[in-house]
Amino acid sequence: MEDIGAGGPGEKPRVEDYMTREVATVSPDQTVEQVALRMAESEEHSGFPVCERRHVEGFVSARDLLLAEDHEPIFKVMTTDLIVAHPRMKLVDAARVILRSGIQKLPVVDDAGHLVGIISNADVIRSQIERATPEKVGKLRRTLENIHGVSLAEERREVDIGDLRPTQGKVYADELEGRIYELERGLAEPLVVIDNDGELLLADGHHRVLAGDRTDITRMDAYVIVVTEAIDLGMRKTAEEEGLRSIEDIEIVDYARHPLVETIERLQ
Repeated sequence: MEDIGAGGPGEKPRVEDYMTREVATVSPDQTVEQVALRMAESEEHSGFPVCERRHVEGFVSARDLLLAEDHEPIFKVMTTDLIVAHPRMKLVDAARVILRSGIQKLPVVDDAGHLVGIISNADVIRSQIERATPEKVGKLRRTLENIHGVSLAEERREVDIGDLRPTQGKVYADELEGRIYELERGLAEPLVVIDNDGELLLADGHHRVLAGDRTDITRMDAYVIVVTEAIDLGMRKTAEEEGLRSIEDIEIVDYARHPLVETIERLQ
């Protein structure tokens, strides 16, 4: 159940939910000297989308300027083979593109190719930290109470990842890299676990658990929904059907490029 998202259970956060809408841009006719000066004066910009009447024509980075003459126009040195995101793209897919490509920021364009925002690796990390909250865990608890007609409790505690039973059979290799990055910097949010009368079912956080295992972490912080008398949970049935007993049973798979990610050639 990796879909406890910004809009509640079952709804994945989108790029438009976390992108920066006010984007600094440069024009194709500005000179290398002018753009280099803007970069030097800014503490947060190492590159700019190049736009003509809001239409994305390319991207220029500090690297593009290094060997260029000061008087050259930006359209001669900018990168025109772009990877961009769409505002309705799932944020997790944008994160995979950022991790796979090594690009720190993706311009966000609408169907007409107009710049509407920019999404960065920092935005992605922020979204993941915000994903699991007490309010969202509470919604999951109330959903289970309504389905099964029981009263459940919530706790915050550390769990031994070796005791967890997964409820999701696959994780993506590039998202796993992102979770390792977060753990190494102390940025990961808690897991969501259901303690079903002693059996610890991992409801949310499969990538984070495998990242912990890869980095020799044995215990992780978790929101725990406590079931004192075992109930017949659907996610437990899924685990049984897929033969999931421990985190060692989770398959790590590669991820094919998302269809909403486009390679943009020079736009005329």
